[in-house]
Amino acid sequence: MGGATADQPKCLTVLFGKTLLAWQLEALRGADIKTIAIVRGYMAEKLAVAGVDTFDNPRWAETNMVASLSCASSWLSTETCLVSYSDIIYPALTIKALAKAQGDIVITCFTDWRRLWEERFKDPLSDAETFRVDASGRLLEIGSRPRNLDEVQGQYMGLLKFTPGGWRSVDALLRSMEPAQRDKLDVTAMLRLLIERGTPVFTVPVEQPWYEVDTQSDLELYQARALQGGGLF
Repeated sequence: MGGATADQPKCLTVLFGKTLLAWQLEALRGADIKTIAIVRGYMAEKLAVAGVDTFDNPRWAETNMVASLSCASSWLSTETCLVSYSDIIYPALTIKALAKAQGDIVITCFTDWRRLWEERFKDPLSDAETFRVDASGRLLEIGSRPRNLDEVQGQYMGLLKFTPGGWRSVDALLRSMEPAQRDKLDVTAMLRLLIERGTPVFTVPVEQPWYEVDTQSDLELYQARALQGGGLF
């Protein structure tokens, strides 16, 4: 993101008149999610939102995503929680679909990924990862380098649901790892390790628009889309 994050967290980047965080809060509240928290790290003091709780990862500079997520374990271990990456945008309908899905660990899957990836990358496979599910929607494979498009049945979106039982499975996995391994763990790798251990991870296919902001060119692409189409959704 270059200089866009030099003096603010990435989720405060503005797209089509709103910060990424504002888009997310709008979608969550539109899906009737009333209790919301932000896990903060980089420039935490800039992420103070009225009516939103916070958890802080003081070791954000030396740890990865799962370590930050674990900072919210007091919620994850006691209530069913929805989890969102901070650099994605989605409508309330997607949150509603995830909230009603059955399973202790559930993730959403963007089915129209190829069209978006062809706009973002010269070669869609250059940034794609394997994503395979069985007939029941149970995740079989995620996060490896695909050899062909048949190995990419959708795109992991950075939206997850955990019941307390699902989080216990995550906690058991983390306790089995050395501290240095835990510190480096990202969510995709965590999901891959869970399914290797036989822990069921289920998927919800999503057709509604979804946007991932990784680069300035992403912002420009989505801004142009919104102007042409009258909005992002």
